[in-house]
This record gives sequence, structure tokens and C-alpha cells, in this order.
Amino acid sequence: MSTLNRYATLLCDYCLELKKGERLLVSTSTLAVPLVKEIFREATRRGVMVETDLLFAEQGKIFLDNADDDLLNEIPAFRKMAIEQFDAYLVIRAPFNLKEDQNVDPEKKKNRQKALRPITETYFQRTGNGSLKRSLCQYPTQANAQMADMSLEEYEKFIFNACMLNAEDPQAEWLKVRAGQQKLVDHLNQVSDVRYVNKKSDISFSVKERIWINSDGRNNMPSGEVFTGPVENTVNGKIHFNYPSIFMGKEVSGITLWVEDGQVTQWDANKGKDILDRVFEIEGSRYFGEVAIGTNYNIQTPTKNILFDEKIGGTIHMAVGQSYKQTGGKNSSAIHWDMIADMKDGGQIYTDGEMIYENGKFLNGLLL
Repeated sequence: MSTLNRYATLLCDYCLELKKGERLLVSTSTLAVPLVKEIFREATRRGVMVETDLLFAEQGKIFLDNADDDLLNEIPAFRKMAIEQFDAYLVIRAPFNLKEDQNVDPEKKKNRQKALRPITETYFQRTGNGSLKRSLCQYPTQANAQMADMSLEEYEKFIFNACMLNAEDPQAEWLKVRAGQQKLVDHLNQVSDVRYVNKKSDISFSVKERIWINSDGRNNMPSGEVFTGPVENTVNGKIHFNYPSIFMGKEVSGITLWVEDGQVTQWDANKGKDILDRVFEIEGSRYFGEVAIGTNYNIQTPTKNILFDEKIGGTIHMAVGQSYKQTGGKNSSAIHWDMIADMKDGGQIYTDGEMIYENGKFLNGLLL
């Protein structure tokens, strides 16, 4: 069995749990066709109808550069139908160029995001109630390899290791992750107050009556995190995110946010503050939709790719914007932006006043 076939099998059986008679939408770029073929093969064998949405190079940029206001406000009919009616949705990240749209008119980007909001809301509603199974994964491309300061071969090995595709039985390894993280989730679902502390941060929030999710590789591959939505108006303090991220095609790094009664009231960044200025004009973006802890210790190298970086064992992350409905979160926004902080050098996590985590590791056997 080739590694790509093993990848496809993991996605079909473990991540999406595809069943005969279901409909699957696969959305990616033409660069990922080798993996798409294997997924198509495996899903078809299982009696699943597969539809594909394959983007070509600079498709998004061409649209934004040339679309008038009427077209910008047009909702794509097939995507709308698929998000409303299909049983499963797989997004394979396989970019040609991570910065291809960085010089596009930001107002056009914002207007397009606003126009697509009904689809976004349906997506979050259906993934929240379980009627739409979804998964997000990565295919190695030169663009991501360069962003990670790796060769393409090195980046491919990085992805496969993070997904545990080199194991004899990758699905069995992810089932171990599920079991190990469940003990931590069981603890977190019994507490009310959480506090993240490191050398540049001290931020607290309530998670009372919110649901912590065991992210065990089904919704994201790879995964390795636990997350919830904070009670929106309870977030208070200062948080510094020292890992860089890419947003709107540009790098933003050294982000610091000041928060009062849930709302981001002040912000700064070592690089890309203008992106923050624009983002915080978007409705709902100044409140947090997610708080989380990364638990995948197979991932230790930041790659400026949120799918991997937010899972790094020994980190926490928080996302401004849209909440995940399954957590009980109530914030609504056109964006969901994860920001990551390292906790391996003096970081601590407290639940109801008790320290459960120090220097990037859980205490008292909370994470098996």
C-alpha cells in the first residue's frame, strides 16, 4: 500500500467514516490530484458518490480582480447546494502560492467574505449538529514547503509523520490519541474557570457550561488538540502570540491583544498590524470563538500553517471570530483566526485555581 493510498484510507474510514449511499464533496487545487484519485477510488469502493471542486492557479485572485459588485455578491450555487445537502466535505489544502492574493483590494475581499456568510453559517450549523461530516487535511506543495523553510521532500515527510502515516496501522494510532485526550476532556468539562499564563501573557475566561471537544484527527488530519468556546464576555487580560501566522496572504507575527469583558480593546503586532486593523473592523471579530491546547508532540516545528502549528504539543491557541457551535459558543463572525502561543518556557494553565500544566506538559497524568 502506497503512502497516498494509506492517507486516502485514513481520510475515508477514520476521519469521515464514509458509508454507502453518502455524498462527498472534495475541494482542493489541481496540485492534489494524486491524492484526490486515491480518495475517489477508496470512496467509490465504499459506495459513496464523490464530487470534486478543483481550483486552478490564481483562480481566486482572477475572480477578485475582475468581478464587479454584482458578481462579488453572487453565492456559488453548487457550493451552496453541497454545504446544505451533502453528507461529507473534505478540504485538501494544496496551494500554488500562499501570497497570490495579498495585493488584491482588501475591500473586495471583505465584501466577498460578507457575501459568503450564509454558506459559512450553514457550514458551522451543520458541522455543529453533526449532519455534515467534514475534514481538513494537507497535500505537500512547493508553496507550503517554502513557507516552512523546507525542501518539498522534507515537507512531505513532515506531513506524513504528523499524520502518523508511517505507522503500520495509522487508524489504530489515532484511536490511541482519542482515548488519551478523552481523560483530559473529561477533566476540562468539569471546570468553570481557565487561566493561561506565560512570560508575556496572563488571560482568564469562563468555560462554564461550554463543551470541550476531543480533536482526535477526525475533523482535522493531523490533529491533536482539545478546544472549546469561552463564555464570550468573560475573557479578560493580556495575551501574546509568539508564533507567526498567515492571514489575507500576509504574515502577521508578534501579536499582542488586550481584552476586557470579552472584547479585544487594543492590539499590536511586530509585523502586520495593518492586517489586525482591518480584521477588527469585521463584525464579531473582537470576541473569541475558541480557546484550545495543542497536544500533538509529533509536531514541534512551526511551519506558518495553522493546520499544523495550532496542534504543536506545548502550545495554546485562541481564535477571534466565529465560534464552533458544538462547543456551545455563541459568537458569530465571517472570520475565524487562530493565534498561537508557546508554553514550553514557563507556561502554566490553571483550572478553577489549580495548576494542571507547566512548561508545555500536563501534570498528574491528565494526558495519557
